[in-house]
Parts: sequence; structure tokens; C-alpha cells
Amino acid sequence: MKIVVLFAAVLTAAAQALPPVTDGDMHGDPPYLLETGWTSLLTGKDVSGWHGQDQGKPNDWYASRAVFFDRLLGPTRLSGRKEPGGRILNGPTGRTVNLVSDEKFGDMELYIEWMVSKGSNSGVYLHGLYEVQVFDSYGSVQPVSSSDAGGIYHRWINEQPQGGSAPRVNASRPPGTWQSYQIWFRAPRFDANGKKTENAKFLRVLFNGILVQENVEVDGGTRAHMDLSEAAQNPLMLQGDHGPVAYRNIYWRPLRPIKER
Repeated sequence: MKIVVLFAAVLTAAAQALPPVTDGDMHGDPPYLLETGWTSLLTGKDVSGWHGQDQGKPNDWYASRAVFFDRLLGPTRLSGRKEPGGRILNGPTGRTVNLVSDEKFGDMELYIEWMVSKGSNSGVYLHGLYEVQVFDSYGSVQPVSSSDAGGIYHRWINEQPQGGSAPRVNASRPPGTWQSYQIWFRAPRFDANGKKTENAKFLRVLFNGILVQENVEVDGGTRAHMDLSEAAQNPLMLQGDHGPVAYRNIYWRPLRPIKER
């Protein structure tokens, strides 16, 4: 019995350790359960800590204890009872304002889980400017592009798409299934006069535990970004007007170095 207790204590200590670097790979359970230093951006009760991007428009985001997807009767819809819970949905129709965090961030590591209905579309905007695409790409046989899930979305200049980064693989699960991103993000750098000296960079993005992006620079806000200037710190934004989407388990921590492979 003493040996079992001692072994359990060792495992607990190892799980709680916060090493100075991370190898950037998925290790079983979500990282916020395995390592310290993570802070939840959801209360588990409501949508406190977030606000609608357009203050003059209705904000239909709400919390729920569970999310329901019916692939037979309503494959283009998600539903959940409005009640205290750890999931947030973008209203009954999937068309509402974008949701913006009250808090601002610089360099960060973000873990977030999401679910879309069939054919739906959303996005996770680091700094409210640089989008990791959320999309129902499951089953697609087309070459992956920056418009697919896991893509760093392109910019929109002179009514034309510019740049962007397609995911390395299509790691999408079926609609109605919870999926995850783990994102290592480095904010843009500025000199003492406020001039940008380095672009923002996605150091690494894991999509359902699979590496899909590495060392991708973004030289400006991607399409449909917030009306913000690039800065050392800015909020997160979740796109809410492109179809039904739900989010849960949104955690962040300060960025740490990543081991070279």
C-alpha cells in the first residue's frame, strides 16, 4: 500500500511540474489537466469575461451545460439549453456578433475546443486580428487551403486574398464532434517609437493533437479582423456570424520556449 501511495505521489508531482520548455506535442489528456500555469477564460456558468464586438447589436451568445447535434433531423444546427454551464454557443441561429475577451494578451499559448454543425464556419482570432480558421472540413477531398480548418486565414487586400497558410493535413473530425486547437503564438514586436520590428508569428498549431502549422508569420490582420491596430497586447475574438459553433475549455498561459525537433 505504501508503494502505491508513493508512486501516485510521484505521478502527481510530475503532472504538476511546469518545465521551462515544451516539446509542442500532445500528451494524452488536454494540457491544462497535465501541467500547471493554465487559466480558464470561461467561468463554467455564463459568458462573463467576454462582450459582443458590436455594442449596438444584439449579443446572442449564451452558456449551456451541454450541446446537442442531430445529424439526421438538423445537421446544420447546434442546440443547448440556456443554463449555467461550461459551453458557449452563438445563439439559436448561429448568426450573431463576434465575441471578444475583456482581457488582453501578448505572447500566449492557447488551448481551445470547438464544435461546428455541418457546413459551418467560425474562427479563433489571436489579438482579434490573426485567424486560425474553424470550419467543417470533414470529408473534403479537395487540396487543403487557408480556408480549411486549421488554416491561418489569408488577408484581404484590394478585394483579393493575400497570403494565408494551409494546414499540413486535414485533421478534421465529423461535424457535431468536439475538436481542439493548441496554439503557440508570438505577438508582434515594436521599438521604443512604436514602429513594428517583427511580425506576429504562429510558432505552432496542433489540430486534434496533429501538427498543422509551424513558424508562420502574419504581416497584418487577416480577413474579417477587428478594427484594431497591431499592438503588443490585444484581446481574443471568436467569430459568431458565419454559422452555428460552440466552444468549451478555453485556457491560456504565458508563452514558453518550444524545444527544437
